[in-house]
Amino acid sequence: MKNPNPSNPTISDVARLADVSRTTVSLVIKGNPGIPAETKERVMAAMSQLGYRPNPLTQRSSAQRSGAFGFVSDEIVTTPYAGKIFEGAQDTAWKEGKILLLANTKNDPQLQAAALDMMMERQVEGIIYATYYHRPVTPPDLLWEIPSVLLDCFVPDRSLPSVVPDEVAAAHKATSVLLEKGHKRVGFLNNQDPIPATSARMEGYQAALAAHGIPFDPALVTSDSSDPDGGLRSAQTLMQLPDPPTALFCFNDRMAMGAYYALRDLGLRIPEDVAVMGFDNQETVAAHLNPGLSTMELPHYEMGKWAFNYLLEHINDKGDTQPVQHIIECPYIDRSSV
Repeated sequence: MKNPNPSNPTISDVARLADVSRTTVSLVIKGNPGIPAETKERVMAAMSQLGYRPNPLTQRSSAQRSGAFGFVSDEIVTTPYAGKIFEGAQDTAWKEGKILLLANTKNDPQLQAAALDMMMERQVEGIIYATYYHRPVTPPDLLWEIPSVLLDCFVPDRSLPSVVPDEVAAAHKATSVLLEKGHKRVGFLNNQDPIPATSARMEGYQAALAAHGIPFDPALVTSDSSDPDGGLRSAQTLMQLPDPPTALFCFNDRMAMGAYYALRDLGLRIPEDVAVMGFDNQETVAAHLNPGLSTMELPHYEMGKWAFNYLLEHINDKGDTQPVQHIIECPYIDRSSV
């Protein structure tokens, strides 16, 4: 392969030149004994050819541990409810006598790079890389060199450990609650964006219908923006059907808020005439609607807690285990809308 000869070679450059994965390069850097000699030699040759040098701060011994960990996020701290992710990680860190350094990067690559440099200068032992919502990411190469875990996100090749909510099971539960209340016509107000939650919640909705012997009716599914306006439009569309639904499962609590507006405009009562189920448990919305919105809670705190515990437990790994792809159950929050 032609040497791209970058001025600041990265682990990805080494992987391309050696024709291996970034994970393999990471394993060689960590001294994993399971790498074949020929592969190791090819990686080492690529590193030499490119002038690549692993960050010396990732090569510290256990005697040089700082007790500090990094937490890098996109917009978590500025959101009204996902901040519980950081709270879960921080509470767990404190209990273990560790500190967590937080950087909220606002999706700015330069700010992210500067934050990671600052954390490495402070000799963090590992990195939690978190996102505001469940999605695939392309994190910086450093995460393959230092103990890291992805929180509410994942890399498509699953080469880094991650923790995400169980979207499918949660949608199955939400739909099942409505079906078990006797509803046969359950509408689904879905999101229009191509993100994992959109397809996963659809999958859970359909699986619950099948499990209860209810045929799937595509007319009962809408796709719109995941905000109150999208929920309003979607609910209006479904309630205009010749045989309208008696229950609405909404992609999130904000869409449920819009559904409340639509139902009230039609003179329909919640839950006496139409039941409404949300998703997220965004308390600034769900707990203050009237009646209170029954919903599925995204397990932000538990995901943050799991991520830090995982990082601490695997701090000495040399990459000889398959990266864990962990999912966490979303609890059902029963209020008054179903």
